[in-house]
Amino acid sequence: MNLPLHFGWLGVLEAALIAMAVGALCYLLFHWLGARYRWAHGHSIGWSSLGALAIAVGIDAWHLFYMGVVKLESPVYARIALQKIHDPDFLATRVFLSSIAAFSGVALAWLGMQARTRSD
Repeated sequence: MNLPLHFGWLGVLEAALIAMAVGALCYLLFHWLGARYRWAHGHSIGWSSLGALAIAVGIDAWHLFYMGVVKLESPVYARIALQKIHDPDFLATRVFLSSIAAFSGVALAWLGMQARTRSD
């Protein structure tokens, strides 16, 4: 994410809240596009979920994938890889909770738009 987050659980919660906001904004953008081009609701939900994951979780998910796939046989290479990661102790937790929060943001925005549509 490249933001100056706190370390530990507070940083995880900050990243999750940012991911939730990104998910809601992505849904609003794709809902607008869907209304303009007459898409079904599923297209708006799917594309906004994918966009929210790419924006909010992308770099952390890449670091988690890289650490799992690349063989870090040398302590020097391991140290270099770990220096690029903000709070490597909570990386997996941050990826998991940010993913859940991004999907939750999309779902909450969808529910809000549905409630707004019903009240009109």
